[in-house]
Order: sequence, then structure tokens, then C-alpha cells
Amino acid sequence: MRTRTTLARLPALLATVGLAVGCGESLAPRLHGPGAPAFSHTGTGGIALDQHNGALGEAGTVLIKGFDPTNPHRGSTIIATFYWVGSTNIIDSVTDHLTTPGFPPVGNRYTLVEYVTAGGLSMATHVATDVQGFPDPNPLRDSVLAVRANLSVPVADGGVKLSAWTGVEPVLAHAVGAHRSAAGSGSSETIAAPGAIPVGAGALAYAVTMSNGRVGLVPPEGFTSIGGTGSDAVIKEDGRYRVQDSASFADPRWTWFFEAPSTWLATVLALNPVGAEPPPATRLAFGVQPSTTSPSSTMKPAVQVTALDDLGNPAAGFTGLVTIAIGQNGGLVAPGTLSGTRTVAAVNGVATFSDLSIDQPGNGYTLVVTAAGLVGAESARFNIGAL
Repeated sequence: MRTRTTLARLPALLATVGLAVGCGESLAPRLHGPGAPAFSHTGTGGIALDQHNGALGEAGTVLIKGFDPTNPHRGSTIIATFYWVGSTNIIDSVTDHLTTPGFPPVGNRYTLVEYVTAGGLSMATHVATDVQGFPDPNPLRDSVLAVRANLSVPVADGGVKLSAWTGVEPVLAHAVGAHRSAAGSGSSETIAAPGAIPVGAGALAYAVTMSNGRVGLVPPEGFTSIGGTGSDAVIKEDGRYRVQDSASFADPRWTWFFEAPSTWLATVLALNPVGAEPPPATRLAFGVQPSTTSPSSTMKPAVQVTALDDLGNPAAGFTGLVTIAIGQNGGLVAPGTLSGTRTVAAVNGVATFSDLSIDQPGNGYTLVVTAAGLVGAESARFNIGAL
């Protein structure tokens, strides 16, 4: 019978290092003591695996694990992948804490990068950059940094894979590169692959898979293990990484040897090294759409347009001029005329048009925006007047 994970259980839970998680497999082999973390080939950008740990077979409303026996270095980036049996994302928040009395919160911010679900399984990967607020090192092992997912409903089975990385760009928007997930199923030899993503020189490709088929698997070629493969009575998982010497594509592909109908999930993401140039802006998108107003009345809230890179991330470095105009003219009696400041400079990648109005009533108006060298965009339809 499984028991609920509670704060009262955390000291014993977090003190367990190299926890055996079913079938004699270890998700997080015991390290050789403080000062002996596992490092990778660092590539040209200096990214390296600092510390890792993990656990499976957890139940309740908390999925948690600590970096025991040695905390990562302050300033590192933490990737936390959570696994559970369930078909919806029930993670309310991801937080970190110290294992000192009272389990005080540390306060680093964890951002969801990928969530994937299929066949009654779920996997979510969160990232926190430039982590601070914990002992580095922790020689007495009484201030272990633990990361936990706080769930809205209890789960019967779940776990977490933790890894910390040095040399990653500290600003989250610049650190996280391309990412994607996929899911599938099979009943015999089956390929599990999240899909290929572009990875820059010196960047990290992080890849994870899970399944409810507790069978053999072959890992992706050219990738290194993060703490070994783990399994419990329901879940089997594997995590791998590669640091790119040159810009290329990462396309991790596992082979699962299923013996009965089973489901697999897989995720890959890229982390950029310190000093990496953020991707340039390539297109525009409406962040705040135009709204229905009376003729000649100022649209509120102000229309906002954001410059995006190829991955769909805001390109905060874009400061060019953005011009707005009527696209589809919905004037009923006469064509409408757009008034206000129609060309503005973007600030941190966002162009704000605060005084726009259209003089003629009508249905189905749209606005279009353009900027030199960028793909433009068209707004959603809107009306002028109570029509």
C-alpha cells in the first residue's frame, strides 16, 4: 500500500541517496562523496553536468527529491522533470526548499518548458536559471537543496529527475532554446523520439523519455546518461544529454522493446551557454489585440505587437520601428480611417500603440503590422460601433 508524501516524511525521504527504484535499478547512483560530481564533456560553451539525483515510486500531492549528498553550485541551472500516472497537468507550482528544520523555501523560480501526456501518463519539465539561496557546498549534508512539484490532486505513482548544469546563460529567456515533445505507443520494438531541434555551438541538448512498459531499451546514439535508467512498479524512465561542439540538430531516438501494448513519452530541449547571442527577431505577433470601440474612440487597452524569434520566443533585443495600418476595412457606409501614432519604436521587443482609433462604424476590421526585415502579422477581426 502506498503512502502519501508529506512534510513529515521529507527528512527520511531526502536522506535516501541512490534510491533503488524497482527491479534493482537505480535512478540516482550514489556519488562518491562531496567534491566528486559527475562532469560531462563541456563543448565549446563550457556547459557541464554539475549534480543530479532522482526518485520514483512516490505518491501523494508532492513529488520531491534533493541534491544529496552535494548541492549544485550557486548560479547553476536546474532542470526538473516530473513523471506521474495521470492524463492532466496537475502541477500547481514547482518550488525549492532546504532540508533544515521547517523546510524553509529557497525561492528560485521554475518555469514549465514542456508538458506531454498520453495513455494515462504525464511528464513535465521545468527549468530554473541562476539558482541561488542555498549552501555551496553543504559539507554537513544538513542543508540539502530539494526541488518539489506541488500537485492539485494526489497521484498513485510518480517521481522526479533532477540535474544541475554550470555554464548556462543566466537569463531564462536567453537560456532556453528550442524544445519539443512527442508521444506514441507500441507492442513490440518501438522508436520513441520527440523530434529534432536546432542546437547551437556549445549548447546543451537534454532529452528524457518515460513509459509504462518496464522493458529493455536502447538509448540515443551520441548521448550520455544522466544518473542511469530508473523504474518502479509502473514507470520506467531514462535521461540523456549532449553538449554540441558546433551548431547542429539534436534528434534523440530511443528504442523500446515492448512486449505488450505500452505508451511512451519523450521530450528534448536546448539550453544555451553563457554569452550566447539571443536569436534575432524574425516575425511580429499581436500581444494585445485591437478591441471593439465606438467610432473615433481610442482603443483600450492599447494594442501591443511583439517581435518573436524563429522559435516563437519574444525577441527582447528588437528595437526597430513597427508600422500599423488597416488590413480588412469593415466600414459600412464609407471606408474607415485609422488615426493615431501609426509607427512606433519597439521597447524590449514590444511596440505599443496607445492612441489608435477608427472613424467609421463597421464589422470585421483587421489591423496589419510591418517592420523592416520581419514577417508581418494581421490581427483578429473586430468591430467599430455596437454592431
